[in-house]
Amino acid sequence: MISYIEGKVHRFDRSTETVVINASGVGYQIVVPQFVMSALSARPVIVGDELGLEVYYHVTDRQPKPILVGFQRGHERAFFEQLIQVEGLGPVRAAKAMIFSVSTIAQAIEAEDLRVLQRMPGIGARAAQKMIATLKGKVVETAMLRDEGYDDAPAKPAVGGGGGRDEAIEVLVNLGYRQPEAERDVDEALQANPELADAPEELIREIFKAQAVVG
Repeated sequence: MISYIEGKVHRFDRSTETVVINASGVGYQIVVPQFVMSALSARPVIVGDELGLEVYYHVTDRQPKPILVGFQRGHERAFFEQLIQVEGLGPVRAAKAMIFSVSTIAQAIEAEDLRVLQRMPGIGARAAQKMIATLKGKVVETAMLRDEGYDDAPAKPAVGGGGGRDEAIEVLVNLGYRQPEAERDVDEALQANPELADAPEELIREIFKAQAVVG
């Protein structure tokens, strides 16, 4: 199975959102989601440049022609693999729908923001609801990644610094919570789990777990 391709750019086509990479004399046509294509164009990437992409490889008996979907980073491919678990959302449809960064989509799922999800091409109300039902609570870490232009999750504060509370509150506010609600939920989670004071990711996860039980 192909999971990574690196070579010289043979063709870079924004109109079809595909890149052809010449790797050791073999040209691989790779479908690139719009958010990845926009990032590559901003560099910019041109014919002849060296380029490496994380690749999702898809082939089935019903669709014997392989489809390669390319990403700049491993966590983007990992999120894509979660996304195609949603019923009716195959690799081609999912790739065309991803006009936003993975963190933006994950934030919308965790916040149950149907408005944002339905802005994705080919995603109607029913598909958006399926995305939330399937993935809510499973993409928290992706939602916490810094948005466009940032590669990594925010660094954890030093132990004993208490910064986990503020960071968790900030994440919840970014997900659509009101400030008082975010502060209340974080403080309740900290009262039950004081050892998570410096682990904002775990704090967010516990909050979502508690809300799922209540719901």
